[in-house]
Amino acid sequence: MAITIETDPDLITRFLKDAAHYPGGRAAGVLRPRTVDEVSICLRHSAPHKGAPSRHFLPVGAQSSLTGGATPFGDIVLSTERLTGIEIEGDRVRVGAGVPLQVLQDALAKDGRWLPPVPTYLGAFAGGAVATCAAGAATFKYGTVREWVEGITVVLAGGDVLELTRGAITASEEGTFEIGHRIVRIPSIRMPDVPKRSAGYFLAPKMDLVDLFIGSEGTLGVIAEAVFRTAAVPAATCRALVPVPDEQAGIRIVGELRAAAQHTWRSGDPIGIDVAAIEHIDSRSIAIVREDGVDRKLDIALPTCTGVVLLIEIELSREAAGGNLWSQLESARDAGAADSPLRRFCTLLDRHGVLDDAEIALPQDRARASAFAELREAVPAGVNRRVALAQQAIDPRISKTAADMIVPFDRFAGMMTTCRRLFAERDLDLAVWGHISDGNVHPNVIPRSARDVEKGQEAILALGAEVIAMGGCPLAEHGVGRNPIKQALLRQLYGTAGIDAMRAIKLSLDPTGSLAPGVIFPTQ
Repeated sequence: MAITIETDPDLITRFLKDAAHYPGGRAAGVLRPRTVDEVSICLRHSAPHKGAPSRHFLPVGAQSSLTGGATPFGDIVLSTERLTGIEIEGDRVRVGAGVPLQVLQDALAKDGRWLPPVPTYLGAFAGGAVATCAAGAATFKYGTVREWVEGITVVLAGGDVLELTRGAITASEEGTFEIGHRIVRIPSIRMPDVPKRSAGYFLAPKMDLVDLFIGSEGTLGVIAEAVFRTAAVPAATCRALVPVPDEQAGIRIVGELRAAAQHTWRSGDPIGIDVAAIEHIDSRSIAIVREDGVDRKLDIALPTCTGVVLLIEIELSREAAGGNLWSQLESARDAGAADSPLRRFCTLLDRHGVLDDAEIALPQDRARASAFAELREAVPAGVNRRVALAQQAIDPRISKTAADMIVPFDRFAGMMTTCRRLFAERDLDLAVWGHISDGNVHPNVIPRSARDVEKGQEAILALGAEVIAMGGCPLAEHGVGRNPIKQALLRQLYGTAGIDAMRAIKLSLDPTGSLAPGVIFPTQ
């Protein structure tokens, strides 16, 4: 039995671009299996006859990739969009690779549960989140998708199906896995000690086999199903928008909030400050939302002297959430008021002189919390629109030029100083936003010419070298994909020997190179 390769031009057109708008997409056809067995059949029985050229398959999900990794280049697209099963059992959920994360969260919410580490874009598919080791705003508290994967069903290039459960198979003392008749050797490569890494294969002594496939971007096998651990939905969540005069002051505030949250987690203090996430947007990003009128549309008044906006998410325990939260805010400066998480939070902001300009959305004010989130999302949308307009009006060679860097938080201030110097030296218009609580930022060039794109790429490579020297990772969230600058950053991080060792792993599991050719590693 074989699954039909669909060749309808309208269907194929739908799969020719991912969110990176990587140019040149083309596909030989589309496969849309409905079950794990059908995924296996696609790979097993779509294989060429002896002597015929190898067929290449590109596993794709929602194609929300920002790296070109879900743009086909003559491949047969293997879409997971019909793998949509969801089975919830206690604190675990088995989910098909094609389930959008918003659908998964809605299903879990009926049982009062959620999957905390999902990325910002909830239209992404579950399988893609695993394949890229996705992470979101709340990595500071909850980690990345990797820490929440309890098992996966992965289909190898030849059609073999692996049902993997975390803890069942770990690398030998010699650093090998035996998978069927294959021996996969895990090289001794030191990975950066940061909370996010989406940079080639996860490699560590005595590692779990599950972790080899998480973040492998479809190059080692097709993620068909995943089993996630879930968490109870927090009793209540408050969100704060805090304008800060300058970047260094913002970093100091974030440092104190991180320390307070970590103390709360260690001590179990029910009225401690419990920060799940802190986002930030810089002064150029603020200028963009002002130019686009987003601040006025959302009725968000930012002081003219604002250098950074912090968007802070604070979770409340049941004990803290049971009180009168409005009175807690009202009595923030009252020395005789009862202690509470919100009072402690406001006291911290007041100590830094930023409380008066801050706005806090209490749990019931979902509309205001949504406005804060919309302000944050308006920044990348505004940058992307400017890039597209420049491409149309100035030079078709103009493209999005952005980085995704992370360092240990104690090196964050130094990274930002270096970042701004490197881009300023090249006279580049730069906007920066990201997940400051993780030490993770997204510098983006607003190009005025094709030369700005070239200079931006030079700056990104230079910043990548500095980030690596700081113990960070120049590829934090989105993976490597087909992007040549990201592939160069991966080589900077691990060197030629490291890349060769990763290629050897791929060759062990995919000897004909049929899965996702050109993704992570440039085609040779």
